[in-house]
Amino acid sequence: MNTAINMKSGWLTEPDPNLPAQEQPRGGTFAPLLLQYWTKALRWRWIMIAIIGGCLLAGVTITLLMPKRYTAQSQVEISRDQKQITNVQGLESQEAGRDIEFYATQYALLQTRPLAERVVADLNLLANPAFFVSQGEGDRYEELVENRDLATLKREAVDLLLLNVTIDPVRTSRLVNVRFTSQSPELSAAIANDWIKAFMASNIARQFASTADAREILEQRLAVLRDRLEQSERRVVNYATNQGIVTLDQARDETGRSMIGRTLVATDLEALNEALNGATAARIAAQARTNSNPGVSSEVINSQAIALLRQQRAEAAGNYAQLLENFEPDFPQAREAKRRLDTLDTMLEREVSRISGNRDEEYQEALRREQELRERVTDLKQRLDSQQRASIQYAIFQREADTNRQLYDALLQRYKEIGVAGTVAASNVAITEPAEVPRQPSSPSLLINLTIALLAGVSLAALTVFVLDQIDEGVHDPTELKAELGVPLLGYTPAIEGVVQDELADPKSAFYEAYFSVRSNLSFATTKGFPKSLMVTSTRAAEGKSSSSLALSAVLGRTGRRVLLIDADLRSPSVHGLLDLTNLEGLSTVLSGQEDWRSVVQPTSLKNVSVIATGPMPPNAAELLSGDSLDRMLGECAAEYDHVIIDAPPVLGLADAPIISRTVEGVVLIVEYRGPAIRTIKSSIERLRQAHGHIFGAVLTKMRTRDSGYGYGRGFGDGYSYGDDEDARTTVA
Repeated sequence: MNTAINMKSGWLTEPDPNLPAQEQPRGGTFAPLLLQYWTKALRWRWIMIAIIGGCLLAGVTITLLMPKRYTAQSQVEISRDQKQITNVQGLESQEAGRDIEFYATQYALLQTRPLAERVVADLNLLANPAFFVSQGEGDRYEELVENRDLATLKREAVDLLLLNVTIDPVRTSRLVNVRFTSQSPELSAAIANDWIKAFMASNIARQFASTADAREILEQRLAVLRDRLEQSERRVVNYATNQGIVTLDQARDETGRSMIGRTLVATDLEALNEALNGATAARIAAQARTNSNPGVSSEVINSQAIALLRQQRAEAAGNYAQLLENFEPDFPQAREAKRRLDTLDTMLEREVSRISGNRDEEYQEALRREQELRERVTDLKQRLDSQQRASIQYAIFQREADTNRQLYDALLQRYKEIGVAGTVAASNVAITEPAEVPRQPSSPSLLINLTIALLAGVSLAALTVFVLDQIDEGVHDPTELKAELGVPLLGYTPAIEGVVQDELADPKSAFYEAYFSVRSNLSFATTKGFPKSLMVTSTRAAEGKSSSSLALSAVLGRTGRRVLLIDADLRSPSVHGLLDLTNLEGLSTVLSGQEDWRSVVQPTSLKNVSVIATGPMPPNAAELLSGDSLDRMLGECAAEYDHVIIDAPPVLGLADAPIISRTVEGVVLIVEYRGPAIRTIKSSIERLRQAHGHIFGAVLTKMRTRDSGYGYGRGFGDGYSYGDDEDARTTVA
């Protein structure tokens, strides 16, 4: 999509789809931006010169009237780390000054009111009238001393110090320049030096104050933590006593927290559980022995008494068997041997029975012991379970006590460290260059003041030109006709001094050449060349439409074309006055039917140019022009003349021009240079288009070549205005 740049605002203007192609705004045809600025500067050059000159004169005057002031400078080095006289850390962290905020804080501290108050007290400035005189406040000092208003005197002394002190850090270094300016060189040096000393003293005092505050806060906190620690430890002991929790050993981990050790109940349970396991094993073994065959038990097999009895029985059985081989069972020796064998069997059975009875007793004893141990283990389990549930709360109390103990120990250690660090004063500020009494004044500087005045003058002049240019809403550049109004530029004409006829009589004049260029551009307005019928109008009066109508007619007449110029401005005629013609009869009498148009045509001194004047002023010009008579008359005139040019009334405020625009092939809009506002011209164009008038383009008139930057080979001054009476023939600005 094609766009055009708005000359006033610099914005791109989109094409209007309601306009024909030849009337679309186009970009890229206006003057370069620097040329536009140069044009505006030329237009308002005298105002700009006056403003800049006034500023320079004011700068010189102010410089000569200003008192001499002297600036003294002292230099100080501010280290990020304090010198560590002891190994004990102070209140500030070692990493606190590693950031850029450290130096920003130091620079701000160098410009505080407490520091200025310290300087006032150190140098006793309240009793030194020379200080106030050096700042131009001698009368104010006497007034405050007479009124004995010491509070106000001190406040104003501090304000004067802060107003005239300058803190200037040296880039990429730890150095800071402290400057003080006054009318007294000795006083400037004294204040600059004392400013650094007061800063160092305030740093040390602030360190002591912060240490004291910290110690007081820590003391209060330690007292609270001490009570809290005692309460928490007492709560742990009381709870353990109430719950029967007896710990045999208790240790602490690396963080200092208490680790709950073995309790008495847990130890007893562990021992009884081991005993129970042994008793159970013994009961099982005894039960196994009881249920086994007594004769093959290990006790029987391993019993020496049974072994002896079995040996004796075996011998007795052998002896009895030998006797039975030789004797009868009733034989006395045989019966004796039998009785002895039975006795040994009885003794053997009795011994086996005794061993079997001991096994039962051992089983019963093992069973009883197991039951007793199990009952005790069950009881200890219940006690241990109860203690384990209670140990949860016990652990909570223990952790609370450990936490309070750690906090108390940490704060106590910090309290002791701060006490040691606070007793040693160390400063990170060192004076590298004390201030000397200045020999030359630092201000006023004529060169600097003139530079400032020049910059202020240029800025004020530029602002003034901008404001004036914005207030002046007229057309300032020929290219604005396309960019702002959306109509083609047919040409622009210079402002002239003198009579229009004289300029038209000289074909070499810039005025004639300008309209010749307009005539050439209009030759391309239609496919047949220069329009057969043409209306010339403007937005308001005195923009040069009558002169333009006359100039176009004269240019066309010189080319051999027969031209009829009709003055249709029935309310304010002017063509007859420019050509020294009569206005007794004319267009009004023709349209009213009183005369034939041929009878009112008047010849002129211009070659091939005839004129129809307006005639007597009608009561209602719009009604007279809206009839069919004008259309019919123009048709007949076009048949007898090569071109018909109508000098129409202005558009705004009148209905005449839109009515006439419908009867001609096209319209030429006359726009005065720096004349009506652009929005007003747009309204005129809109009215013509609503009446279906075809606008060929616009002509910018009365251009001042010195202001516009567009020249014609020679410079011209003023132009002319729309005539107010019939005899108007010369022009004004």
